[in-house]
Amino acid sequence: MRFCYLALVLALVAPIHSEEPKKNPTPSPEAVVWNLPGFELPESAFYDAATGKLYVSNVASGPDAKDGKGFLSIVTLDGKIEKLKWVTGLNSPKGIRIHKGILWVSCVDELVSVDIAKGEIIKKVKIEGAKFLNDVAVDATGTVYVTDMLGNKIYTYDGKEAKVFIEGEELEWPNGVLVDGDRLLVGGWGKPEADFSTKVPGRLMAFDIKTKKKTLITPKPTGNLDGIELDGKGGYIVTDWKAGKVLHIGKDGETKTLIEGFQGAADHAFLPAKNLLIQPRMVENTVTAYDLSKLKK
Repeated sequence: MRFCYLALVLALVAPIHSEEPKKNPTPSPEAVVWNLPGFELPESAFYDAATGKLYVSNVASGPDAKDGKGFLSIVTLDGKIEKLKWVTGLNSPKGIRIHKGILWVSCVDELVSVDIAKGEIIKKVKIEGAKFLNDVAVDATGTVYVTDMLGNKIYTYDGKEAKVFIEGEELEWPNGVLVDGDRLLVGGWGKPEADFSTKVPGRLMAFDIKTKKKTLITPKPTGNLDGIELDGKGGYIVTDWKAGKVLHIGKDGETKTLIEGFQGAADHAFLPAKNLLIQPRMVENTVTAYDLSKLKK
């Protein structure tokens, strides 16, 4: 089935011009640790414990554009942009993961690796047949997993070759992905209509990495899911991009909204020890940090 990329571009970009940013209905002002504007469609934030820095991908133009306008930024944990355009020349970069000093980022139909110490691109891996690469995860062996949301596939790259790991409608048009031990957590978007809305939203699920057996974490349709992070207590912090929500999902699938009112709640970082959420507000060109312990119950 073909999907209209133009519809997705409009879905992402049109709100910037058509409406004023919504007020963030954070339950208490004290929960906002810092707020940084000035990004260009920030899609993913990732915290690297080795450097103590945050890395942010900026799509910059259309979500499937191959114009080299995308870039990566470095942000300090106390909320300062250290370098806005740290690595440039990327094609609509989205999901980020770091493994042993190498940053992996998805770029439409390529996986790109970056040497963090040098701030230089190491290589670009073309994923043949990929339609819309989105989120990235890496397991302990260094194998990279990347979702192809419009292709309804998840690919792996082991340093030598890229191949299909899982494909088909059981993936529910996968967006977010995260390795959790011997499981691969997947956030489904749901089957997109022409305007990228869904009649049936996606669910949070897990696949056994060895057997590929699927287990539903949320049995019922949950949202147009994007970022997935562990909450450090057996549950998950998950974003619903289109509804503009940050959700907490328990290991039993119980779901509640933590924060809402975003325009494009994209792929976040979460530091359980600090209870700190780093949330790209994609269509607002802003990244905001929240202390979740200070949210009103």
